[in-house]
Amino acid sequence: MESRPMRTLVLAAAAALAPLVVAAPATARERLTGDQELAKLLEGRVAGEPKSCISTIANRDSRVIDGTAVVYGRGKTIWVNVPSNARDLDDDDALVIKMWGPRVCRHDIVTTLDTASGFYTGNVFLQDFVPYTRVD
Repeated sequence: MESRPMRTLVLAAAAALAPLVVAAPATARERLTGDQELAKLLEGRVAGEPKSCISTIANRDSRVIDGTAVVYGRGKTIWVNVPSNARDLDDDDALVIKMWGPRVCRHDIVTTLDTASGFYTGNVFLQDFVPYTRVD
């Protein structure tokens, strides 16, 4: 026979978890695909002439868009690189780039590591960097 305190504890736990179960599908629907996230980021921007290298001094900020691209910079101009194996990009991975100076280039060696475990997850094959400048 189940004791009263145990039944109360089970009911309290179920009540506490109920909002999470109901809210989970709504949160999942709100998550954008990589292509949608990139399109939103590029709204109001115009593409410029692609470059094979960009300065890492001026473009220290970077982010991985899951399965889509690597984006450098912030503000008026951002640089977008769509690797040849973009589908392998995971926004939970860290990019480790072996560079030959203060620039990141299309032929640099890029390795990915899982941020939680630190384990090797693959390589990224960069292409040209396309600048996207905000239109005033």
